[in-house]
Order: sequence, then structure tokens, then C-alpha cells
Amino acid sequence: MGPEYFWWGGMWMMWFFPLIIIVGILLVAYLIFGRGKFRGPCGHMDERHSYRQESETPLDILKSRYAKGEITKEQYEQMRQEIS
Repeated sequence: MGPEYFWWGGMWMMWFFPLIIIVGILLVAYLIFGRGKFRGPCGHMDERHSYRQESETPLDILKSRYAKGEITKEQYEQMRQEIS
């Protein structure tokens, strides 16, 4: 029984299975964090991690806040005057 007996008898699995595990971990990491943005395990973009469009002006943001009810009409008018 020489060393070749152990190689063909299963010693190759000592290298093969850890390699499969590492490739699996890398695949899961890519699926979650792939393409630079965090995506949950199902691939959906979480609303907390979404970013505003850069083309949105301060007045657009102010109108959005007023429409959502975050600020009153008086606050809206005062801020609109300060922005303009």
C-alpha cells in the first residue's frame, strides 16, 4: 500500500469539500451584497437603504414633506420663502 492508495481512497475529499464550502459562501455573499447595494436574502431593496434621486430639488423635497403631512402649511410657506 503506497501513497497512491490513500489518494484514490478518499484523501482527495480533504481538499474538495472545503473548496465547495468556500465557493458556496462566496455565492451567498454575492447574492446578498452583489452589485454594490444591500439586498435582503430575497433580493428586495430595503426602503431604508434606498437613496433619493440627485435631481430632486429642495423645493421638491419640501413639497413632498408637506404632502405627507410632516409639516404644517405655515411651516411650508415659511420654508418655501427661505428657499426661494
